[in-house]
Amino acid sequence: MYRISLLLSTKRHRKHMKTSYQKKYSRNLGREMEYKTYGEQGRPVMVFASQNGRFFDYEDFGMVDVLSPYIESGKIRLICADSIDQESWSDSSGDPKHRIEMQEKWFHYIVDELLPEVRKHTDETFIATGCSMGGYHAGNFFFRRPDLFDTMVALSGLYNADYFFGQYMDQTVYENSPLNFLAGMPDEHPHWDMYRKNKIILCVGQGAWEEDLLSSTRRMDNLLKEKQVPAWVDYWGYDVAHDWDWWRKQAAYFFEKLLAD
Repeated sequence: MYRISLLLSTKRHRKHMKTSYQKKYSRNLGREMEYKTYGEQGRPVMVFASQNGRFFDYEDFGMVDVLSPYIESGKIRLICADSIDQESWSDSSGDPKHRIEMQEKWFHYIVDELLPEVRKHTDETFIATGCSMGGYHAGNFFFRRPDLFDTMVALSGLYNADYFFGQYMDQTVYENSPLNFLAGMPDEHPHWDMYRKNKIILCVGQGAWEEDLLSSTRRMDNLLKEKQVPAWVDYWGYDVAHDWDWWRKQAAYFFEKLLAD
């Protein structure tokens, strides 16, 4: 009933917004992948689903409704991507090499297939955003490809792969673990200057179910300060839980500030 009421509410509030649903074959994953877009103009925002989530969750949980004023005014457009977390990060009993290979195939699906498909012009850059596991994905894409993603808004993200892979580490896990590959990145690497020019927003609560995310965010905060990379790292209160109610409030707050610049 809650999901149905949310859907009815968002449809009432977004009756003038153009949306598009797509289902297309991915050569990287060898399967059809789905995504949905909201709006036609403005900065493209790549939305990554929370753990084991789907492309429609951002709409179902009211996040599109929260951002609809900016979509309808032409400031942003959303691209909500589908995930395969159940085959990679969440498959704790699976073979770790296969799991991380699936993550890497999905990474290249996003970068090599989905982004070119939704890009309006060849030098257009994206905002990466997501909640929980989506916050991790936003950070991973932003830090790996600062040429494609020049802004990140990560809510309750986790940035260390060992949370899911334990002691297993190979080159592909390393390359998908921002706290690891950033710590190992040489100071002269050109990405550092790109990060310093780009916009980084990290937010985490200090309430229920946020403990591990809070710890990982603090580690990222310290690492970026050590590397002299400006970032807005916002720690919300002890009543702020790991849940959609708070993520809706955070998205409204940060996108208002971001789009006012």
